[in-house]
Amino acid sequence: QVQLVESGGGLVQAGGSLRLSCAASGGAIIFYVMGWFRQAPGKEREFVAALSLSGRSTLYDDAVKGRFTISRENAKNTVYLQMNSLKPEDTAVYYCAAGVGSVPTANSASFNYWGQGTQVTVSS
Repeated sequence: QVQLVESGGGLVQAGGSLRLSCAASGGAIIFYVMGWFRQAPGKEREFVAALSLSGRSTLYDDAVKGRFTISRENAKNTVYLQMNSLKPEDTAVYYCAAGVGSVPTANSASFNYWGQGTQVTVSS
């Protein structure tokens, strides 16, 4: 039912910033735990960040903690991932996801709906 569309990816130099957006339709994000995952070439999909229904509880992978921030703007039915101090190892396709649970989780199986992804490339 819920459709997710990511945007904001692109090419950026190391140390730069990008803000990814995830626009939802077919359902209100206030009813979902929201998350971001990424997949680099030759690697498995990995957890990046997750956000509670209230927006007051977050979970981050250690690799991005302190550099990335997940947030939601319910009035726009949109979730964001602010990425600062980007590193070449952040290069990946980034996916937005929505889950019907009630708490943030790094488990991809807990997310029911997925976007198509947006490419982020960080050059050195």
